[in-house]
Amino acid sequence: MSLGGSQPDNDLARFCCQNPKCPDFGRRGQGNLTVPARYGPQQHRLLRCRTCKARFSERKGTPLERRQLPAAQIASILQHLAEGCGVRKTARLCGVNKNTVLSLCRAAGEHAQQLHDELVAFSPPDARGPVRRKVVVRRQEGQALRPRRSQRR
Repeated sequence: MSLGGSQPDNDLARFCCQNPKCPDFGRRGQGNLTVPARYGPQQHRLLRCRTCKARFSERKGTPLERRQLPAAQIASILQHLAEGCGVRKTARLCGVNKNTVLSLCRAAGEHAQQLHDELVAFSPPDARGPVRRKVVVRRQEGQALRPRRSQRR
């Protein structure tokens, strides 16, 4: 599970401009991004768009945005949650606060929902259309399926 971190500068095709006012917003592989600087103890890349001159972190728009934990620890937390561990157990095993686990879980869920919506929007429609079947139960079968009520009152 790769969640960012220190990467070589030649993989910028994975990223896109994060400025909604930019003409290249959301378009990957345009060649408009550069790495003018690195920041923080984990040396995250600061990206710059040549089109709109905006600067943003390589983590912007991901569940890692504004997180100070190392990417490996965040990946470990998310893997524990994916395996079905509870929030408290995950917090105890990874050595973080349970609120951190909840916050990461919420951010990852929102990110997954956005990704799902984007992928569904670009998926081709099914040529056969939706599958719908009309189910009819005959009267005798329907009466046999109903529970009988007692007549006493």
